[in-house]
Amino acid sequence: MQAATHPPAGRREWLGLAVLALPTLLVSMDMTILYLATPSLSAALQPSAAELLWISDIYGFLIAGALIPLGAVGDRIGRRRLLLIGSVFFGLASVLAAFSTSATMLIVARAILGVAGATVLPSTLAMIRNLFHSPRERSIAIGIWTTCFTLGGVLGPLVGGLLLQHLWWGSVFLVAVPVMAALAVLGPIFLPEVREDDGHAVDVPSVAMSVTALLATAYGVKHLAETGVTMTAAAVFVLGGIVGWAFVRRQGRLAAPLVDLGLFRNGAFAAALGANMMALFAWVGASLLIAQYLQLVVGMSPMTAGLWTIPPAIACVAGCLGAPVLAQRVPPAVIVTSALLLVAAGFAVMTAFTAGFGLAAIISGMAVLGLGVAVIVTLGTDLILASAPADKAGAASAISETGADLGGSFGVAVLGSVGVAVYRAAVAVPEGLSEDRAAAVRDTLGAAVDVASALPGPSGSILLESAQQAFERGLVLASGAGFCVLLSTAIFFAWTNLRRGALRPAVQSQGGIR
Repeated sequence: MQAATHPPAGRREWLGLAVLALPTLLVSMDMTILYLATPSLSAALQPSAAELLWISDIYGFLIAGALIPLGAVGDRIGRRRLLLIGSVFFGLASVLAAFSTSATMLIVARAILGVAGATVLPSTLAMIRNLFHSPRERSIAIGIWTTCFTLGGVLGPLVGGLLLQHLWWGSVFLVAVPVMAALAVLGPIFLPEVREDDGHAVDVPSVAMSVTALLATAYGVKHLAETGVTMTAAAVFVLGGIVGWAFVRRQGRLAAPLVDLGLFRNGAFAAALGANMMALFAWVGASLLIAQYLQLVVGMSPMTAGLWTIPPAIACVAGCLGAPVLAQRVPPAVIVTSALLLVAAGFAVMTAFTAGFGLAAIISGMAVLGLGVAVIVTLGTDLILASAPADKAGAASAISETGADLGGSFGVAVLGSVGVAVYRAAVAVPEGLSEDRAAAVRDTLGAAVDVASALPGPSGSILLESAQQAFERGLVLASGAGFCVLLSTAIFFAWTNLRRGALRPAVQSQGGIR
């Protein structure tokens, strides 16, 4: 069957993409902009250790938990309406966060920001599916969307550092206010309203089950990365698994399920979702280790470390914008397999820094890894949207974003756990330290740096050198583990998709994909 001819997008559609790009950049930026503000807000609000952890984590947790239900809600009540409602709440919650007078108030504000952010990401991506009907133009639009999302994470610490040099900690949240105000004004002008009119209401028990399962999984992964295997981590994983199983069973019985399980029977959808998850597994897991290495081993300030992330960010932009062009000439399965091998190669390059290549190997490896990740995410996101019927674009976008979030969380847990295990086995704790200080040294490199700075004479420098060398060994082995995982993923992906011709460009019709 020949593909239908689609009219080219006009100025209105491209202006609509520009409107969608702004909140995408902002929501991504809000995930990292708080990094540099933590010391100053800690001094102002005096949060406990647990409260500080919730201030940092609750935003990402609630985005992960709310993506799927809110994506389905957008399909029913209208994606533009959900986007505009979310933008208003995001702006108001940003003001609330900026002028918080207690840790509890800031935690509540960050929670509202997380839920509001979960309305923005699937809505923006789903509306691209409705604005651009030509596969070529949609690929370019998704490349631009992915570029904005990638740049947001990189710009967060840089913008935050610039604001904190001149203003108070709350200023990092006020960046959102003019952007969301502009979205509220321009959205009704340039964005069409699209909804699925099937007469079915959103299934509230499914919403509760999906949120519970995803929050439990996200929390369990984070707890595993921080403290290792514990009863708490096991309990929340079991809870997430049981509720998730019940959720899947319920979806199979509903006439209008929150998640259309039929999407997963589409080979292109499942393969692209899996590739996206593994790409984010690599990027987020590696980024966490590299950020610590640059600041605690090399000794860079947060701002300088942020500047060193610019070369990998440029590689990501090149991958995001180049993937749609490459997809016009090379089969998608070949591109994704090659990009997975490129990510594995990036990990291999990073293992070379102990052989005398130093910082050059780290930054070069991250640039190679980032290039591969950007290609995978851009092309995979396009394939996920193209594989779903137009009226399920919101749910498909939410599944894509949730998969990416969980992939990143598992990257932190797996690669972080490898690095921590090697560090704890290799660090030499000097004799004479109290039990608490010795435990802190073994716990994290950051704690070891603090303890070393307080020790008299050569003991401090000896401990610092031991801790830094132990972390370097952990980084090498974590990079090696990442190489093995991504190489295995590339081989498996090639075996399952190249042989059977999966990920072939789909033929679109009025009813979706055939």
